[in-house]
Amino acid sequence: MNQIKTINKGEKLAHASVGNLHGFEGKQFVKDATGATSCEISFGTLPAGETVPFFHSHKENEENYIILSGAGRFQVDDDVFDVAEGSVIRVATNCDRNLKCTSAEPMTYICIQAKEGSLGGYTMTDAAITERENLL
Repeated sequence: MNQIKTINKGEKLAHASVGNLHGFEGKQFVKDATGATSCEISFGTLPAGETVPFFHSHKENEENYIILSGAGRFQVDDDVFDVAEGSVIRVATNCDRNLKCTSAEPMTYICIQAKEGSLGGYTMTDAAITERENLL
């Protein structure tokens, strides 16, 4: 199983890694490693033919799943649909959800959990172009 590693952490940033996603196995939550205060992010894999062993729902947080590799079936309450690499699925609060890998290869995904309805400004409504010397 991969272990999350904190690479760099300061007052204004945190850099962590779960390592190479190609060989990633299991599930890793990154909130503690990054000190995140607005969302929880997890990396997960499901081996071929496997299903998450339980349904779950959230009272306050929506979840956004991003399928990075593999394919499968996703269930939200009684709605069942196919997902594959590149799929993005948002699941609202108070909905049961589950995921199954149907591909021959493992399914790797990211899940981002944040309080439903909390997003205020975003992209350019919450950003400002700044002047700074480029050190890259």
